[in-house]
Amino acid sequence: MKTRVWILLALTGCALGAENDGAFDDELPGGAVTQWTDSTELFMEHPALIVGRPAKLAVHLTDLTDFAPLRSGTVTFRFQPRDGDEPVVVVQNGPRLPGIYGPTAEFGRPGDYDLVILVESPQARDSILVEGLRVFDAAGEVPAAAEAPGGEIGFLKEQQWKTPGFRTAFALPGRLAGRFEATGVISPGAGRLAQVVAPVGGLVDLDAATRAPPVGRWVERGAVLAVITPALGESGSAVAQARAELRNAEDEYQRAMRLYAAEAISQRRLREAEIRLQAAREAMAGLAGGGGTSGGRLELQAPIAGVIGERQLVAGSRVEAGTVLFTVVNPSLVWLKVNVPVEAAPRVDRSAPATFRLEGSERLFRAARVVSVGSVMDPLTRTVPVLYEVANADRAIPIGANARVSVPTGERADGVLIPASAVLDEDGRPIAYVQTAGEAFEKRTLTVGASDGERVLVVAGLAPGERVVTGAVYQVRLASLSTSVPAEGHEH
Repeated sequence: MKTRVWILLALTGCALGAENDGAFDDELPGGAVTQWTDSTELFMEHPALIVGRPAKLAVHLTDLTDFAPLRSGTVTFRFQPRDGDEPVVVVQNGPRLPGIYGPTAEFGRPGDYDLVILVESPQARDSILVEGLRVFDAAGEVPAAAEAPGGEIGFLKEQQWKTPGFRTAFALPGRLAGRFEATGVISPGAGRLAQVVAPVGGLVDLDAATRAPPVGRWVERGAVLAVITPALGESGSAVAQARAELRNAEDEYQRAMRLYAAEAISQRRLREAEIRLQAAREAMAGLAGGGGTSGGRLELQAPIAGVIGERQLVAGSRVEAGTVLFTVVNPSLVWLKVNVPVEAAPRVDRSAPATFRLEGSERLFRAARVVSVGSVMDPLTRTVPVLYEVANADRAIPIGANARVSVPTGERADGVLIPASAVLDEDGRPIAYVQTAGEAFEKRTLTVGASDGERVLVVAGLAPGERVVTGAVYQVRLASLSTSVPAEGHEH
């Protein structure tokens, strides 16, 4: 038994146009097939398959990793008769046009054939099975064309390939936790905000002020932020007194250690000298705001590592004791404070992450851990605060930003899951566009349930296994409003 193999080389656009004339020149109804594998979409159009009559197919192959047309590679078409006779094999070494292969097959026997399409391309390696292609013995056996369903939206493969971001995905059965929407605000995590204040009144050192870090710069803990020369007659005298007491305490402690070593005093006396020294050090540190002293001046240091959030520092100016000079924030971990309606607070699922988007942004963030659920209600808003901890290593979440939060509950619901990007709002109704065939789409009105920000649970309007548009949805919507075919039309 021999296998017939036809080799068709890739043709230029001009040659294709000449050869394609008359490929579908009769009025007999043909067929179309749309199938998806994990990596490839097949959309194939073919004329009526009749014994002894060459049939030219238009095979569109899409790489589902980026929804681009298959631009190169060999594709083998193997038509296997179900009665076990020899197959008809056509090999095409490249597409006629990007994404479009045009094999011509001729059949010697009528019957049902299963088509196996083997794709060998740098973009994809795949095997696609198309079952039950009918080959007729004569043209008179071809049945009349079925009436086309109404309401379909045409969006050609060429349009899909040229539309940036076009994507589709299967609707899948699944379960999603119940959620409700609330508002929130971003605040620093515990211990991640500190204010640096002037511990005494005095003058801001000119040289140190010019070297002080600006707003937005990261500083390490202990970094010198400012230097103040205390004003005499006010807090300056307190600094001088504290410095003198520290020196006296240091001298006394050294003397006590010598006497104790010579067994001239008791251990209790040594301990008293140590306590006095520690108290003098703490008093000096308090006046210096946690910093050091140099030549009668106070160095104000960053109490934590973080970003300079605010800076109120003018070189050479006089500041009063208690004046806030710097605010330091460590934004690597933030809190999301959510205002939860009091009646919904008992339903908050503490084990599930909340998702949120910042005001004016569509980026989705995840708040993994519940820090606390408040027990005191705000009488004006009738809400209680729920605190979530949010990792913010890339500092993409600014302190003080408002957020739209999807708060999970302990309830679970079953339905059909689709990406949230597939759902559009049309006059208050959620809709999606379903791909019913390779170039045909249908608008569906949905009944939706819970959403986790990335997925939406569809209660009615979609069946598992249907394919929905998830990217460039508005372009498909625009196509639904147009009654004309694009100027370029089909290129095969």
